[in-house]
Amino acid sequence: MEGKIPLIGEKFPEMVVVTTDGKKELPKDYKGKWLVLFSHPGDFTPVCTTEFVEFAKKYDDFKKINAELLGLSIDQVHAHIKWLEWIEENIGVEIKFPVIADSMGRVASKLGMVDPEKGSSTVRAVFVVDPEGTIRLILYYPSEVGRNINEVIRAVKALQIADKYHVAVPGNWPENSILGDKVIIPPASTYKDAMERKASDQEGFDWWFKVKEVNKWFS
Repeated sequence: MEGKIPLIGEKFPEMVVVTTDGKKELPKDYKGKWLVLFSHPGDFTPVCTTEFVEFAKKYDDFKKINAELLGLSIDQVHAHIKWLEWIEENIGVEIKFPVIADSMGRVASKLGMVDPEKGSSTVRAVFVVDPEGTIRLILYYPSEVGRNINEVIRAVKALQIADKYHVAVPGNWPENSILGDKVIIPPASTYKDAMERKASDQEGFDWWFKVKEVNKWFS
């Protein structure tokens, strides 16, 4: 429903968008890749500029984990182009990923990104969409707080680990203070399984809290 935030686990709504790289079909054009769609309140603003520079500097890290970046704000495409040009000329960083020009705010409204207290500008939202077009993670930041790009990378990698190994990922992974880079095995679903786990020598604290190591560097 327009104006409502899509839910985690739902398919990303199909749409055609105008970007600095031309028109794109979402999520079709990103099938087979992880898509990180992030909105910013406006071009030529200080916090947004710092965020774009950080996203650009980490772009290769996203690509290494099969993820693509796509920016968005309620600005016209020529404003985006001029702003990206300004960033490269004045900060020395080239923005190599496309940015959606949502000049009428239709995309932002459909995704629930518009800040009702800030008029037509968007909040700092992040949507992580998996290779099959399913929304897997949504982050929201207020306009006055810039995002931690390393956390976005960590979250995408954690989702990939969870999918590949059918596990859960602990807080602050891969630097959890209790488990380090180990991951959590889903708890037993039957009494028999629980007792077997309790009697096993598998690493962990109890039958409902078993852990293991996985290859977090898989490609």
